[in-house]
Amino acid sequence: MTRSAEQTVQGWFTGRVPDGWFTGPPEVLVDRDEIVVIGDLAGPEYPKGADDAARLETRLARIQRFREETRDQRVRIAQEAETRTGRKVAWGASCGDERLLFTHLSIPVMTRLRMPERQVLDTLVGAGVARSRSDALAWCIRLVRDHHGEWIEQLRDALVAVEAARATGPTPST
Repeated sequence: MTRSAEQTVQGWFTGRVPDGWFTGPPEVLVDRDEIVVIGDLAGPEYPKGADDAARLETRLARIQRFREETRDQRVRIAQEAETRTGRKVAWGASCGDERLLFTHLSIPVMTRLRMPERQVLDTLVGAGVARSRSDALAWCIRLVRDHHGEWIEQLRDALVAVEAARATGPTPST
């Protein structure tokens, strides 16, 4: 999806989400399969003398309340978006430092690995780091994202520049 198309989806959700749901415009993440909409909820007031555990539970309860109270509207908005874009829509919310995604896709990805790569996955499974090769591969991807996220962002920015250059380039004659 081009950057312009992503911005169009972002704009549509920003306009379509009811006022008052979030403290600002929602974060909208888009890939070829799914759209994830995440909004920041207003922080709660904490009980007097609340410790860290009580504060955490208060924030999680705020997110759960939002999930339950907005379910019907979120489903209607998701159905509209799915019709418009051909992508599934997932929702999430954050409150303070807590961020929860509600039902979202887990897409199987076919990959071919040689023995050394399979051995790495099997070692992670054998050590109890992951339950399966699939979980081990997801763990490896998260590790790269967490430790090389800036580099990944540079690659994404470069791809956006390539898309822009292609869009403004010459059109072959027929």
